[in-house]
Amino acid sequence: MCWTRWRTRPGKRKRRRPEPVSEFSLIERYFRQCGAARADVLLGVGDDTAVLDLADGKLAACVDTLVEGVHFPADTDPADIGYKLLAVNLSDFAAMGAVPRWATLALTMPQENDHWLQGFAQGLCGLAADTGVALTGGDTTRGPLTVSLQLMGETGESWLTRSGAAPQQRIYVSGVLGDAALGLQCLNGKYDAGADHDYLVSRLA
Repeated sequence: MCWTRWRTRPGKRKRRRPEPVSEFSLIERYFRQCGAARADVLLGVGDDTAVLDLADGKLAACVDTLVEGVHFPADTDPADIGYKLLAVNLSDFAAMGAVPRWATLALTMPQENDHWLQGFAQGLCGLAADTGVALTGGDTTRGPLTVSLQLMGETGESWLTRSGAAPQQRIYVSGVLGDAALGLQCLNGKYDAGADHDYLVSRLA
């Protein structure tokens, strides 16, 4: 597939025509070396499928989607979107006791935006590198801004499930419950947190 980059036609100030931008050029520019360099990725980003060298454990997988106007405001920092997209999947893995290894990305945008893509890749790939996750493939298309990420990894012979919780077991949380909701109110102008504004907004990611 091809993206479309819009530019002004020579001699036609108000008329523009599309200039195709290939999916492969986007991969090379932003996602070729995204995340950790893993020896178990035999074939990664840029081909029809990834080829992974699996161990003897069980494969764990989850997926999350973020949509502009539903999960984040239009003016959200693209680095925060990239970070959050992986972070919400990592949270699911932590809840199951699984180890994250590989990810695939589906990216839908109305048109190519270098600034947005650079920020998004910085947030996503930075967290991926920190957590040992390799981006192994994905897809791009034109449309309303929507990003989806599938995270895959490994788990042993036993894993944690919601239905497996039992009385007297401990529950662990990170951060303070309610911080993300308060951060959303800050973004929507419904709450003035003063000096705590930046911290609360960061909890959204």
